[in-house]
Amino acid sequence: MIIDFHTHTFPDKIAEKVVQNLAKVSCTMPFTDGSQRGLLSSMTKSGVDYSITLPVMTSPEQVDKIHNGIIDNMEALTAAGIIPFGGMHPEHDHMRQEMIRLRDAGIKGVKIHPAYQKKDLNHPSMMKIIDIASDLGLIIITHAGIDIGIYDHDYASISHALEILDQIQPQRFVLAHMGGWGCWEAVENHLAGAPVYFDTAFSVGPIVPLPAHEKAPYLDTNLTVEAFARLCHKHGTDKILFATDSPWQDQSDTISLIRSAPLSSHDMDRILYQNAAGLLQLPME
Repeated sequence: MIIDFHTHTFPDKIAEKVVQNLAKVSCTMPFTDGSQRGLLSSMTKSGVDYSITLPVMTSPEQVDKIHNGIIDNMEALTAAGIIPFGGMHPEHDHMRQEMIRLRDAGIKGVKIHPAYQKKDLNHPSMMKIIDIASDLGLIIITHAGIDIGIYDHDYASISHALEILDQIQPQRFVLAHMGGWGCWEAVENHLAGAPVYFDTAFSVGPIVPLPAHEKAPYLDTNLTVEAFARLCHKHGTDKILFATDSPWQDQSDTISLIRSAPLSSHDMDRILYQNAAGLLQLPME
């Protein structure tokens, strides 16, 4: 079994436009068209059994509307191998009620993205989301570290994450991008070993730039396979979740890259599916 813990899709009508715009901002190449169909095709090609899709709520008005669509389509999505998470915006005016609605509908977690929501991870409204989600038994996953397309400010720094862990102590907390994208030294020195999950999304191996953007910022930022393995050992392979950030990494290539890391088969199974299956309460095959 392989579980991709971090993917994105967009409605068919806007998927192509959204992905093209994000590609220009980040100067990086997408590997699907951003549609649900594109993700399912990638999963079939790569042998991924389940993909978690993560919405990014850029306004509070989006939250209920997007959740309505997710809840209405939960059965069909899950049958196809897509496990949708909800999302939350820090300016939403009934966070607890909405997250209860998600939990009661069988949705396992929520995503926040400090950079796109223009709030630091340790802002009181962000901490409130994390606290409520943890209290309700939901998984909470956040972008962590620098965002490749928004690098004027680190909205989700290592110090922010440590503050969350100290003050809230969330039980099912996931820091995307190996704990803090582009902040590898700080992750290894200050965050590795902490009681929090890291996902591997957009963190290992070469970044593929858009044509004519080979000199764009941050293209040489990702971890080498060796550095990835070292960080896995220091943090604990029981707290690493395989993820690609599809469409921003190719699922097949990323699986091959992760499998090439100097890790034991036991560690590899943990990373590729066992840790995620445990968090999601899925039967292990």
